[in-house]
Amino acid sequence: MTPPEPLSGPPRPGGLARTGLAGLSRRSLLLGGAGIMSVLAVGSLAGCAPGATTASGAAVEQLKFWHLLSGGDGIKMSALVDQANEQNPEFHATQTVLAWGTPYYTKLAMASAGGRAPDVAIMHASRVPGYAPGGLLDPWDIDKLASYGLREQDFAPAVWKAGFNGDQLYSVALDSHPFILLYNTDVAQQAGALGPDGRLVDISSPEQFLEVAAAMQAVTGKHGASWGYLNDGAQLWRMFYTFYKQQGADMVLREGGTVEYDEAAAVTALEFMQTLTDGTAMAIASDIQSGIAEFVSGESGMLFTGVWEVPSAEAAGIPYDASIIPTLFGTPAVYADSHAFVLPRQSDVDDAKREDVYKMVATILKDSISWAEAGHIPAYGPVVDSPEYAALVPQSHYAEAAQYLNYDPPAWFSGSGSDFQTYFLDSIQSVILAKDDAAAGMRAFVARVETQLSRPAPV
Repeated sequence: MTPPEPLSGPPRPGGLARTGLAGLSRRSLLLGGAGIMSVLAVGSLAGCAPGATTASGAAVEQLKFWHLLSGGDGIKMSALVDQANEQNPEFHATQTVLAWGTPYYTKLAMASAGGRAPDVAIMHASRVPGYAPGGLLDPWDIDKLASYGLREQDFAPAVWKAGFNGDQLYSVALDSHPFILLYNTDVAQQAGALGPDGRLVDISSPEQFLEVAAAMQAVTGKHGASWGYLNDGAQLWRMFYTFYKQQGADMVLREGGTVEYDEAAAVTALEFMQTLTDGTAMAIASDIQSGIAEFVSGESGMLFTGVWEVPSAEAAGIPYDASIIPTLFGTPAVYADSHAFVLPRQSDVDDAKREDVYKMVATILKDSISWAEAGHIPAYGPVVDSPEYAALVPQSHYAEAAQYLNYDPPAWFSGSGSDFQTYFLDSIQSVILAKDDAAAGMRAFVARVETQLSRPAPV
């Protein structure tokens, strides 16, 4: 759906800090994961124990719901599940919250393969290509979704498309969480970077961005902008892929060992990232927590981050706003992922429970205005189009990002919290930190990815 977030459960929705697990075998991960998983059931409702009945005497279906949302996100999800239970007394969903990243995805895969899967679960949309082809997920019935008010036209095109593998829909997005730009409005005003509407001026080139950053640095006395990337492949990838896609470039990971990409666009993106981390526009070296701390303390005017850090800025009490990442290379584009509902494969599908899962998901999506408060862009369009969402600031100021989303290029090993992002870290961190040759770093990354592509998917 990386350092800990104050109000969001995962280290980063889509991020993976280096945890020392990279050298472990698959089996040792599974065994060791059991010791570090935070597994707790929440959301119990009096009178809804197994075997309970509704007021009319009908049995209450017990739904098992797994997800990886803790912290502030977990609290909001718990409230949404409670609302869904209250609005649909014929079922009662119980949540199991598992440790973010590899432990969660490994546990979910094993449960699906072993016939012990929950009735419904949350996955990052970018991880679906690693699960659906191996038969670990059941597809959603698009007509049935529509009967509950969840239609294709109710979702941004990129969000809806991300749920497909082949011609079947395997995930239904709750949100999109793009990479965005937070900015300090007081610093921006003193730097002459606010327009008449009180929002950041339009920035349309790398050179203009560097000028704005220099003006903000003159105000803060430290840096113009902040961004943390040390030991964080997710943060490196988010920034890179945003600027890469802004050049209209594509990246395709072909089964059998080939990465199709635009090396010139990749080098341009990486060299701009090298220029940014010059010690003035941005720190030469910073991890994400240091970058956040710098921004919320007023020592920089802007912060490249995900939408999940909106609560951090709010809690800090600083004057701030947010926008999509400025289009510096011609084509509006931002990196993003989505928390999405999936149907883990059942060895024996209970039709009544499956029907209730559709009801539950529809109810949560329609009530997801509270999910927007955590910074996420709700996937369900009517919520985004509502007056309640328009009143949310800064959330409504970057809602247009949903039109320009770019998910990871699909492969069995790509996606949020994946080995793919770790490979990017291993090959690219020195390009930014030590200013190593960008083309050489990119080729090393591509070679690593092609090695993985030459191997069969493990599931």
